[in-house]
Amino acid sequence: MSKLDEMTRRRKQAHAKLLAAKSRVYEAFLEMEKAAFADGALAKKHKELIAVGISVATDCESCMQWHIEQAAASGACEREVFEAMEVGIEMAGGPGTVSARFALEVIENVFAK
Repeated sequence: MSKLDEMTRRRKQAHAKLLAAKSRVYEAFLEMEKAAFADGALAKKHKELIAVGISVATDCESCMQWHIEQAAASGACEREVFEAMEVGIEMAGGPGTVSARFALEVIENVFAK
């Protein structure tokens, strides 16, 4: 199983456990996420691209995977996701280039399908 597949499996497993436990905090987070990424003045696609850049800047691998996948599902092309990743590099400086290594793997995986 690849690292990306394992991350997806673990994310889905934790999601199911938190829902089964009726975590009010997690349920509130899901509602906040839904509100934050809903189409508004910015389309969901653009919000996901912003999240890609933030994910690179904060070096959150799970976030990078999720938001790259969501950006693609929302209609972002590979170049748009790549440029969002580049913004994350700029915001984080040198450490952002390290985070971008993982983002590049995800981009290749998502757009190879």
